[in-house]
Amino acid sequence: MFREVERKLINPNQFLVIINSLTDGLMVFDSENRLLLSNKKIEDFFGVKNEEILGKKIEEFSQFPLLKNLFFLLGREIKEVWKKELEVSFNLILETSVSPIFIDSNTKGKLVILHDITREKTIDKIKSEFITIASHQLRTPISAVRWTLEKLLEEELGKLTDNQKKIIQEGIISCQRMTQVLNIFLDTARIEEGRYLRKFSLCDLEKVVEEVIKSYQEAIQKKEIKLEFQVLTPKLPKVKIDLEPITLVIQNLLDNAIRYTTNGGIVAIHLKSTKKEIVFSIRDTGIGIKEEEREYIFKKFFRGSNALRINPEGNGLNLFIAKNIIEAHGGKIWFETEKEGTVFYFTLPLK
Repeated sequence: MFREVERKLINPNQFLVIINSLTDGLMVFDSENRLLLSNKKIEDFFGVKNEEILGKKIEEFSQFPLLKNLFFLLGREIKEVWKKELEVSFNLILETSVSPIFIDSNTKGKLVILHDITREKTIDKIKSEFITIASHQLRTPISAVRWTLEKLLEEELGKLTDNQKKIIQEGIISCQRMTQVLNIFLDTARIEEGRYLRKFSLCDLEKVVEEVIKSYQEAIQKKEIKLEFQVLTPKLPKVKIDLEPITLVIQNLLDNAIRYTTNGGIVAIHLKSTKKEIVFSIRDTGIGIKEEEREYIFKKFFRGSNALRINPEGNGLNLFIAKNIIEAHGGKIWFETEKEGTVFYFTLPLK
């Protein structure tokens, strides 16, 4: 009944008019990865006529200057991807998603959707450049203010009362915090520009974690948190990483766990390895993450509503930075959470 109604409402010519009016590019491949259908937007994106590419296998796209990057992204088998960026040219970036086409529970082909995100990426680039310039410009006067306050605190310009010393010390702490925020902004800008990772070497991740834990002993003791650290795999292999950024990831995850765990809570860190990767996990007994906010956790500047109530001064960049660093290493990062407590995981490939 439905198909009869469908045939009456839409004939093949009307269907083609509809798909050609879409603002996204659309490609349909058969089970042999030959192009069955593509809309007008594909011609606009890649500078080819649909007649030139219809019936061709995806590997034949390598013959076309602007289409070859699509082949390099998806491969001969047209792997399933979700919102992967494809740089077609200097002024065109497409968000690419692939999903299988099922008929009677059998895969009969692949649907490729290409969405133009050039404007969004351009805006992001402008924002990153502004953050970089502003951060550099602000660091010099903040350093000068801090230096002045430190000289006053050393009483080089005369004796101070205890109350004056306390006020000056608070000013120095504020300068330190502002410098940390500026450093985070600069790190974010460098990550987005793809120039953050610089020096890779074989490292013992167990020792890296131990050093990070040592640096947080005061905060751990202050909140009376019980911290557990276990290596679940004997003789954990070394992993090739850029040490400073990976240290920053572990610091960010531990800082969040301590910050959002109530006094007397538990934070447990585990390391283990498989044949292909090292797996890091950090579990806390903190506030958890609301279900409706979970998809935004790794977004830039996002902070959960319950986290905002506890610490309104955060910047929402720690997890964004962590995600980008881990993915730049070829790993992945994710979390599991309930009403109370969250576990963050990340992997690093052994290669």
